[in-house]
Amino acid sequence: MKISVIHTGFFKLDGGAMFGVVPKKMWNKLQPADEDNLCTWAMRCLLVDDGQNRVLIDTGIGDKQDARFFSHYHLHGEQTLLGSLAAAGYRPEDITDVFHTHFHFDHCGGGIRRKGDGFEVVFPHARYWADQKQWAWATEPNEREKASFLKENLQPIADLGLLHFLPDGPESPWPWMELFRTFGHTESMVLPVIQTGNGKLVFCADLFPSVHHIPMPWIMGYDMRPLETLQDKKRFFYRGLAEDWTLFFEHDAANECCKLAETEKGVRGGEGFMLRDFLNQGFTHKAS
Repeated sequence: MKISVIHTGFFKLDGGAMFGVVPKKMWNKLQPADEDNLCTWAMRCLLVDDGQNRVLIDTGIGDKQDARFFSHYHLHGEQTLLGSLAAAGYRPEDITDVFHTHFHFDHCGGGIRRKGDGFEVVFPHARYWADQKQWAWATEPNEREKASFLKENLQPIADLGLLHFLPDGPESPWPWMELFRTFGHTESMVLPVIQTGNGKLVFCADLFPSVHHIPMPWIMGYDMRPLETLQDKKRFFYRGLAEDWTLFFEHDAANECCKLAETEKGVRGGEGFMLRDFLNQGFTHKAS
């Protein structure tokens, strides 16, 4: 199995929104904001190649919106979805499956692009996977979350007959992946738990956007049901500590991975490390 980090660039979001009720005096020490209170975040995806299937997990924000839309998010960095795929040795035609953790625009926008006056899929040979409850939630959004679900990221998948729904339980279409569902950030966000030769690797999506979001009260203001996020975290910690899960962060600009650590103050993130180090056969890093 080959696992590749697919970097799609950086963007900025309001620090207060990203850290919710946590006072700025606390989070700004860890994730410094600029003069507009904006913090820099990564949009880091993952490609898993098992020899037969090439599964791309999330696709970043894409580039099809107008300048006014992107002006709110200050996209920067030289890395792009297709550029990172090419650097890993893949073409869009090579991707067999696109896995959506959820349909917020910064996670799914890269899978659809403009074509003339319409849109087309970027990965022409891929099946596009999603949770059925998340799909229903995204296509008929509530007023608070509506701005995060863009029709142009969703409708082309259905129109072209490429939409496939994930199984309801923990099993996935691939034997090396288990599905861990969460319900606080948005309805039925799905975290892939990937069995590797060095243990289980979890794509954390927006349950833990960064290592700083691991402590229980550190929950984003974007979450629809913050008290449910607390329960999601408890379930995650129970499994993650018992099975020594490695966390892979989609949005942490500085840290790709970490282990969980039990401390006197609760569960925390251990020292950060690169995914390539975890995938090395001799990797023995434990939580600090």
